[in-house]
Parts: sequence; C-alpha cells; structure tokens
Amino acid sequence: MFLEQPLPFIKDFVSQLDISLKSTNKNFYLSRRQKYWLGFCLLAILVTNSVCWARFERTSLKHYTQAALSWMFRHSKIPWDKLLQSSIMLVLKKFELTQGVLVLDDGDNPRSKNAQQIYRLHKIMDKKTGGYVLGQSFVLLLFVSDKITIPVGFQFYAPDPEIKSGKKTKKSSKLKK
Repeated sequence: MFLEQPLPFIKDFVSQLDISLKSTNKNFYLSRRQKYWLGFCLLAILVTNSVCWARFERTSLKHYTQAALSWMFRHSKIPWDKLLQSSIMLVLKKFELTQGVLVLDDGDNPRSKNAQQIYRLHKIMDKKTGGYVLGQSFVLLLFVSDKITIPVGFQFYAPDPEIKSGKKTKKSSKLKK
C-alpha cells in the first residue's frame, strides 16, 4: 500500500499541532517537511498498528527508506517534549476531558547478556528466576478518565550511581569491623 497523502483528519491534527506549538513559543514550529513526515508516520502507525521503521518502509512500497525515516526522527529539530504536551492538550480539548487521574506504571525490559550500549541499561531483578539480568526499566505516566486513557509521559529509569557507590562503601566498612 503506497501512502501518498495522509488522511484529512491526520492533516488537520498535524496543522492544529503546529498552531499549538507556535502558541507555546514562537520558535517552536513544524516545517513543511516535518509536517509531511509526521503525517506519514501517524498514518503508517494507523495502518500497520505498530511503530516500526521497517514496516513503514514496506507500507510505502519502499518509497521511504528505513534510514531516511529514522534519520528524520533523530536529526530533525522537533521539540519532542513540547510536541507531546501540545498533542495531549489537543486530545483533551477534542474529547472535552476536564477530570481524570494521573497513574504511574512501570515495567522492565530484559536485554541480552552482551548488550552494552543501550540507553539506561542496568542490572534488574528477574522475577521469574530470582536472579539478575541486564535490562531497561521504564516508567509511564498515564491520564485515566472515564472516557479515555492516554499516555502523557515516560522515562527510562536508571539507579543513581552515587547511591550505588555509597552502598559499596557502607558494605566494605562493615566488613572491616
């Protein structure tokens, strides 16, 4: 399936998002290319039901390469945190949501023993075996209302290195006594 143009509701959402970004700060805006790229990505997410550059490439019949889509994501000067805030505000306004609760949820993602250069990689407790594995911990912030549940933020967790070194110092001083 070749995705030439985003659907009208996606175009409207992206243009409203640009207006919302400009209202927060005049220096925050989406260029024409960024709007087109964001519209394509939203449509590809809708069609493939995933966030995967390889699937996006196949969906576009290789009109857009995986490398080009990924490059735009990594190198464009889009203020991602402001974009997330603006999109959440648009959704809240669209569904007329005035009440809700913020909920924290966390999870662990185990990785390979040989993994070294993955962001926020550290030892985590494996609940199945009781041992430790290398992995990532993430924390989601969700807005929950009676109509809808939407993610409003996320962060990768990593233990504080100063606390870790403090525990080692404390442990070694106990052994000396």
